[in-house]
Formats: sequence, C-alpha cells, structure tokens
Amino acid sequence: MGFSDDGWSMRMSFTKPLSVLAVPAFADNYLWLIHDGVHAAVVDPGDAAPVFAALDEHKLSLTAILLTHHHADHVGGVPSLLRRFKVPVFGPRTEAIAGVTQALAEGDHATIPELGLTLSVLDVPGHTRGHIAYVAARQGWLFCGDTLFAGGCGRLFEGTPAQMTGSLAKLAALPESTQVYCAHEYTLSNLRFAREIEPDNDALAARIQSEQIKRDRGQPTVPSTIALEKSTNPFLRYSQANIIDRLIAANRLAVREPIAAFAAIREWKNSYR
Repeated sequence: MGFSDDGWSMRMSFTKPLSVLAVPAFADNYLWLIHDGVHAAVVDPGDAAPVFAALDEHKLSLTAILLTHHHADHVGGVPSLLRRFKVPVFGPRTEAIAGVTQALAEGDHATIPELGLTLSVLDVPGHTRGHIAYVAARQGWLFCGDTLFAGGCGRLFEGTPAQMTGSLAKLAALPESTQVYCAHEYTLSNLRFAREIEPDNDALAARIQSEQIKRDRGQPTVPSTIALEKSTNPFLRYSQANIIDRLIAANRLAVREPIAAFAAIREWKNSYR
C-alpha cells in the first residue's frame, strides 16, 4: 500500500492482524478479547479476574471495554478493570450502566485507534430494552451478547416477540460468512431443543454431531456463522411452514402467524428440559 498526504496509508501498512480470544467465565459465559498481540478490547466483561489473567498471559494491554447490555454477568467486571486501566467504555445509550463513557445506538460507531478497529452498532432490543450489537464489517465479526446464541436466542426479559424478531432479522441480514460471537456456551442444549422443533432437519443433525465433538474435546462451539444459524436455529426459522406445522401439532400454536410462532417457540424453550 502506498503513502498518502495524511499518512493514513502508511499507518494501514503496519496495522497488525486482529484476533479474537475466548475468555471463559462463570459457568458458561464467554468474554471476548479482540487483540493485535499488544493491545486488546474486551467485550462484556462480567468478571474481571479471567480478563486480568488472559491479559497477563498474552502480555496484552487493555485499551477499551465494549458492553452490549446491562446484565451483571456482562458488566460486573467493569469497575475492577477501570481501577487498573483508564480506558473508554462503550455501551448502550438507553441503559444505565455505571462507567460507560461513550453511549451508543444504531448508526453510531465504536472506534478503537490502538487496534485500527471500527465497529458499527445495531440496536437489537428483546433480551433487554436497550441491547446493542457490534459489527466489525471488515473482519466479518458480530458481537451480539445475549440476542442471538448458537442455536438459540436470549430470553425476552424486557422486550417483546416483535422486537426480538426484528432484532434477529437485522443480524440474519448480515453476510452469511459473518462469525457470530455470542456470550454463552448454550449450544448443545439449544440444539437439542431445536431438534424438537425440526426433527427432520439434516443440517441440524450434522451440527449436533459436530458440536458434540468440539465439547468432548473441551473446545468452544462459538463462534458460529450467520449461514449456520439460518440453517439450524429455530429462532431464525420460525416462519418456515414445517416449523409452524410442528407447533400446531404440539398444541403450542393456534394461528399460522409468524410472530405468534416465534413467541410459541420462545415460550416452549423457556420450560424445556
């Protein structure tokens, strides 16, 4: 790449490649470290201790914190991190989260100069009223908190089925190669439920097998991809005729209406064991 008058091209020539590191926390959370081998941004640090450990192990310096929503398992580590690192904290504009210095909503961007990274923001209410997601378009990454899971979606604690389906539609519209970095290792239980909804889905059967192999090896099942979610996740497939037929046959749905079908799937999942 050549040089330009403002030096931008020169700086871009020496930009280090970025990676995403999974940092397990609690029983089944993933905190995500986006890093270049020197600097790092952390997504949804519900616990500071594993973040400190990962930063020390990989010799990284924290340069930013990115929050998707206000739940404690996503923000609980922020105060401790800020005592050690004086960094910007990006978070949703319509949620009250202590420590947020840059409040964001759809159309805004989170820019982290140390990483040469810009993430666009999407409003994805449903799990909470103000939930946001971050998209790194150039890298093909989605950090979606508890909105979209591998094989599932978040509970509707504060939003409505219509809000959540709208939010999931935004995520499903991203390029199919987009990697989905969700915040929990719920995949196998989600997929077992998905099999109840779509027992004849061959792509789902193959996914269950491959994800089980990963877990048997102690490997994360995330990130997944938008393409994989669209072919196997019932919360993106709720309007399919065969799924609506299944819900009616199970006495879970009385009308052939997509939002009602989504609500029925979500209600069924809430009590599924």
